[in-house]
Amino acid sequence: MRTAIATVSVPGTLREKLEAIAQAGFDGIEIFEQDFIADEGSPREVGALIRDHGLAISLFQPFRDFEGLPGPLRARAFDRAERKFDLMGELGAELMLVCSSVHPQALGGIDRAAEDFHELGERAARRGLRVGFEALAWGRHVNDHRDAWEIVRRADHPAVGLILDSFHTLARRIDPDTIRRIPGDRIFFVQLADAPRIEMDLLYLSRHFRNMPGEGDLPVAGFLRAVLAAGYAGPLSLEVFNDQFRGGSPRGIARDGYRALVALADDVRRAEPSLSLDLAPMPARQPVAGTAFVEFATRGAEAEALGALLGTLGFAPAGRHVAKRATLWQQGRARIVLNEEERDFAGSVFNLRGTSVCDIGLEVASAADTMARATALGAETFAQPLGPGQQEIPAIRGLGGSVLHFLDPGHAGVWSQEFGATPEGPEGAGILGIDHLAQTMTYDEMLSWSLFYTTLFPMAKAPMVDVIDPDGLVRSQALTAEGGAFRITLNGAETHRTLAGAFLAESFGAPVQHVALAARDIFATAEALAALGFEPLPIPANYYDDVASRFDIAPQMLERMRAAQILYDREEEGEFLQLYSRPFAGGMFFEIVERRGGYRGFGAPNAPFRIAAQKRLMRGKGIPRV
Repeated sequence: MRTAIATVSVPGTLREKLEAIAQAGFDGIEIFEQDFIADEGSPREVGALIRDHGLAISLFQPFRDFEGLPGPLRARAFDRAERKFDLMGELGAELMLVCSSVHPQALGGIDRAAEDFHELGERAARRGLRVGFEALAWGRHVNDHRDAWEIVRRADHPAVGLILDSFHTLARRIDPDTIRRIPGDRIFFVQLADAPRIEMDLLYLSRHFRNMPGEGDLPVAGFLRAVLAAGYAGPLSLEVFNDQFRGGSPRGIARDGYRALVALADDVRRAEPSLSLDLAPMPARQPVAGTAFVEFATRGAEAEALGALLGTLGFAPAGRHVAKRATLWQQGRARIVLNEEERDFAGSVFNLRGTSVCDIGLEVASAADTMARATALGAETFAQPLGPGQQEIPAIRGLGGSVLHFLDPGHAGVWSQEFGATPEGPEGAGILGIDHLAQTMTYDEMLSWSLFYTTLFPMAKAPMVDVIDPDGLVRSQALTAEGGAFRITLNGAETHRTLAGAFLAESFGAPVQHVALAARDIFATAEALAALGFEPLPIPANYYDDVASRFDIAPQMLERMRAAQILYDREEEGEFLQLYSRPFAGGMFFEIVERRGGYRGFGAPNAPFRIAAQKRLMRGKGIPRV
């Protein structure tokens, strides 16, 4: 499978784009004329530079407002085309994209447009070039790939073919299966992009909100299946216009594009194995059975205080590491490692961020297959020297440079060999395991990390929600693995004034702001925690008065909630109860939850009240380090 990406999809100068695209693993580029014009090199120098990066020029674009023009405008259009052919010869580009006209004087008529393209094909063929016609979703007369194909068919020239773009077809809700009837050899090029399904002017949506396949709501996989079923065997390319991406890292955006394209191709291959798709073998997404451990980098007095906090949550030390200063705290299936080692990865994290989560372990169906898929998708691997008695566990880099380890089912040997611990700890205060993790990032990073998780694991995305902070807005999106064994919320901060933004700034990008623990009976757990000296987050009486007005809750239960500082939410599927610790370590906190029935959410309606309560403590007393 040959892969490509339009230079307009990646931020930076042309030279920064080329370096990032090549490093991501693409085979070629669509060179946008604006990117070429802004560069200081001559056409020959730019073409050589592209090839020096190991890239091919798969497409030159765009050539606008060509077909259907009257009189002198038609002659000028052919003159413009000849100049672009000259440029393509210098660059070493063989195929040019011609998008359907939006010119106010353009005339309709399929036969007239076909005549224009036949003549353009004649001129291109004399130079050994080809042209492809693409129907813009907002084209004046041609805005449907079926009309564009009819023009190409009637043009009847070997140098004239069709260019298909998933956005233009799917945003107009055109059935992509109509592509299956087009001869594959007449499709010269295929572009792929996703987008949110929102009602908006298509031109504006296209220019500002496209995203990588898998990041939006369009059925891009169905589109690609139709293209391949038609017999198309050319490059698969990304053409993405997105305001968020324009301010991002060239390397990060290019890496995301490659990950999205390879994952999409793998999904299509699995959905329709008969399709011809030359793609390197890659394991399927491996189910996640749960969060195996959360590891904190900490040290000294901060480690002692964090250990004391875990004690008030019902955790108990289960073992010391055989080779480094690390302690395993355990309760039920919940494992938290406090790593005080100064000479390993955790030591460097503590020096940068103070007490913070540095490592997450996930139990997966196959650690080896998960690692193979991650590397095929461009993930950065992680390894450090092993000490005596340590096992080698596959790992990659995650959010903020943190580490994500993959453990096989059971993984009892890791805990017995490295910590001398049993598979499960004492029940303690009734904590069963880890319900979910909350990762904080800038808003601009949310699409990237959503793509990271959904291409690596079988996870479903919930709709993005706005969380109201007294000082701003935080965007939140939940991802849930099949069966709910692994849940994670991605929280995008747009300003440092919000709780999430302040945590991100003060921790220098720590990846996890809170860990949610699952309880069997949250009221029994709250009683046990109180006996252990746990201090819950104080919730104002106004909250409980409001809850009583919104939900039919028995007075006795409401009083127990009020006394224990427990929050409540209800959906059709079930109920959700939440209890929070006070903030520590620059704004981190623990949450205890109980899910009743089939409740799938995360208590989003309670977030504004929880945030306000946390900010009252933080502004009044400062944030204790632990």
